[in-house]
Order: sequence, then C-alpha cells, then structure tokens
Amino acid sequence: MTLAPLQVTAASAAQAYGRTASGLAGDGASSFGATLQQALEGAIDTGRHADARATEAAGGGGNITDVVAAVSKAELALQTTVAIRDRVVQAYQDIMRMPI
Repeated sequence: MTLAPLQVTAASAAQAYGRTASGLAGDGASSFGATLQQALEGAIDTGRHADARATEAAGGGGNITDVVAAVSKAELALQTTVAIRDRVVQAYQDIMRMPI
C-alpha cells in the first residue's frame, strides 16, 4: 500500500506563511510555544485516531487498510515529535556550553 503524496498548493502555502508571519509579529515566545503545543496536540490526536481504528478492527469492524494508514501516520507523527525534542535538547545544550 502506498500513501498519496502530500499536495500543497501555492494558496495554502501563502496562507500558512501569513499565519506564521503574523504570529511572530507579536510575542515570538508565546507564538512559538503555541505552535509547538498545537503540533504536540496534533500528534496526540493522530495517535488516538490510530488507537480507535485498531480497536475497531480488533472488534471485527473497520478496514485493515484504514488501520495501517492511521498507524503509519501516528508513527510518523511520533518520529517527528521525537526529532523536534532531540533538536530542542541539542539547542539547549549548545546554549549552555556557550562562554559568557
């Protein structure tokens, strides 16, 4: 099974850029935190969706293709979250090693 490639239109990219730019024009720290929180909540929601699909399939309902797609999406979200966490920890360690 192959997943459909992510399609980004120019209009949606421009809207996303506008939201990011307008968010950073205010308090950059709070907008970064809000963006990070939204991303984490999205990863959690994706995991819950995958759990629901797997539970549904285990009960005899649902489609196995939907389960595999949901679990794959949840795995990708978790890998992305772990990568971001690793980069944040690395940045913190780099800052702590800076001479004052």
